[in-house]
Amino acid sequence: MKILIGITSRNRCAVLPKAIESALSQTYGDKHVVIFDDASTDGTKLLKENFTAVEWILSGEQKGLMYARNLFLTLHDAVYFCSLDDDAWFLDANTLLDAVQYMDRNEDVAALAFDILSPDDHNRVQKENIITETNNYIGCGHLLRIRPVLEAGGYFTTPGYYGSEEKDLCIRLMNNGYKIMKSSGWQVWHDKTSISRNIKAQHESGVCNDLVFMWRRTPLLLLLPALFSKFYKHLAFSATYENEKLLLPCLNGMKRFFRFLFTFKTGRKAVSLSTFKKYIRLNQ
Repeated sequence: MKILIGITSRNRCAVLPKAIESALSQTYGDKHVVIFDDASTDGTKLLKENFTAVEWILSGEQKGLMYARNLFLTLHDAVYFCSLDDDAWFLDANTLLDAVQYMDRNEDVAALAFDILSPDDHNRVQKENIITETNNYIGCGHLLRIRPVLEAGGYFTTPGYYGSEEKDLCIRLMNNGYKIMKSSGWQVWHDKTSISRNIKAQHESGVCNDLVFMWRRTPLLLLLPALFSKFYKHLAFSATYENEKLLLPCLNGMKRFFRFLFTFKTGRKAVSLSTFKKYIRLNQ
């Protein structure tokens, strides 16, 4: 098996089938689809009877997304791991066929970001597939080369359950000499369902994890200004965001970050100054 398509789900049995069908309909033949059910209580496990062509892992306790992704990376003998959210699907049946061919030709590429469309920008259309270097990918649809990801340590655990795990892996891959590339034509639709989604809790977790990311990976010379900039940007965004009241979740995320620091087990391992500068440049 060359590619493992992994989908993690919790309490989303209403939307999960479309993601599974999308994965199965990919024309690339040497693939295996695995569903990790993260202790759902909504009857998700009953879908197993309808989708016998996929492998099901039914967890008796909630493990979280990072646990599931790291598990996917070590299952079977796949060369590539494609992560697909349970509320996302491919817009073309040949996406993985084309993406794997590209990765096979470019062995210095460790991660490939698909072009993510969502209800926020559904009118955006990109006809020509242009592949450019980037520093991150969106978790709901991407392709990883498994060997360098495992060599980099896989996904690291964080205090929060959500946020920054992708860019933390990407900057470590970059530090090991690999490239992160983004496609503008291999598209995945992310429906961003509100089912089992807590925006305020996600924001608190995201703020905390973003600060942890900067603490762990920023070279010492730039650490204080980088953290100050992050604090300012998170506060400014949260105080002015109109759709949700996010200032309190932001402050709670910052408190969680400081509690994390005082555990004195932060796992700080900064990347090189040249890697960090490249990461910032690609972010602009």
